[in-house]
Amino acid sequence: MAFEPTPRLPTPRLSKRAVSALREFLRQEAAGGYVLMAAAALALIIANSPWANAYNAVLHFEIGGTIAGLALRESLAHWINDGLMAVFFLLVGLEIKREVLDGQLSKPSHLLLPGVAALGGVAVPALIYSAVNLGTPEHLRGWAIPAATDIAFALGVLSLLGSRVPASLKIFLAAIAILDDLVAILIIAIFYTDQLNGLALVLAGGFTVALIALNRFKVTLLWLYLLLGLALWLCVLKSGIHATLAGVVLAMTIPLRPSRGRPDDPHSPLHQLEHALHKPVAFGIIPLFGLANAGVSFAGMTLATVMAPIPLGVALGLFFGKQAGIFLAAMAVIRLGLADLPLDATVRQLYGVAVLCGIGFTMSLFIGNLAFADPHLLDQVKIGVLGGSVLSAAVGYWLLAGAKSADSPTRSAPMA
Repeated sequence: MAFEPTPRLPTPRLSKRAVSALREFLRQEAAGGYVLMAAAALALIIANSPWANAYNAVLHFEIGGTIAGLALRESLAHWINDGLMAVFFLLVGLEIKREVLDGQLSKPSHLLLPGVAALGGVAVPALIYSAVNLGTPEHLRGWAIPAATDIAFALGVLSLLGSRVPASLKIFLAAIAILDDLVAILIIAIFYTDQLNGLALVLAGGFTVALIALNRFKVTLLWLYLLLGLALWLCVLKSGIHATLAGVVLAMTIPLRPSRGRPDDPHSPLHQLEHALHKPVAFGIIPLFGLANAGVSFAGMTLATVMAPIPLGVALGLFFGKQAGIFLAAMAVIRLGLADLPLDATVRQLYGVAVLCGIGFTMSLFIGNLAFADPHLLDQVKIGVLGGSVLSAAVGYWLLAGAKSADSPTRSAPMA
């Protein structure tokens, strides 16, 4: 594809600390992606082995008791999806807040290209899934399943290519995935909420106000935020709103800077908590989620099973919808002269990254669990997610492995 360069736009660079923090973020996410791949593969092996019944029995084993008068007895799978994943969403919220206030997404010039691309990458997969499932209205509840990118999985594949992929494209992919997560959070809050418990919502609102007050009064005691956050999570758990959203609310109130500090002070409560959570989430919580949710039996699977509306809609949405939405939206912005290609990148490399964004593993499985309670439908979701994600990973890797970087840096301008 021929490409006529657009005039270079004046784009300010990130501070050295912001660049350093971003590189560390990319490195840990990529390493976590490898562990997630191994966990997903292990789940598939176990689910198709003589240990499958034991695997399912462990996931359905009930744990819990009564805390402060609240009955908290649920299956192990439920605690992973509603409890541990709240910590994952807390980390996602911290990353979003940091990037918006003090990072890659802090300036409109940084936000435009990945922002428009992310919106295209959410809308087109949802439309494809909905089109495939129009004949079965009860399946339309899963329209958001192919809408999000798994940043750890995608960066893990991208890192296998090493220096053959410009660093600017890794930043571009991370920005899209972060914005995807933000949209996914809003979708979960608006469209995947059960019947509401008024008292629990009032109590949750009270704890939220208390957290905001701590922030406004420049309180930097991290343990106090976490204590109120735990109380908030318990209330949200019983409110009808998905409990993981408590992690996002807590993240938005954690101070990015201490009252005496600077905007880029690495010792602010937000940076401290983000740093403390990265490894436990990347190497513990997310792989455990993958192990608990990726297991699907292939016994008796036929072509008709794979071509059923749910798996077909999810797989097509992830593979075709993601790449089309992201690439076409990004190219439209570039052709209009509103943004430039990421530094040292070619159109083929941009397209390859758009294809990789079709890896929707973690968030897609998570939304699938919210959309459908029927185990049979959940298995169909898993088939679609695995198929679309693996295909996106393979084709994206092939496109990027065979691509050459831009001949001259004058053909593109930096993203940051």
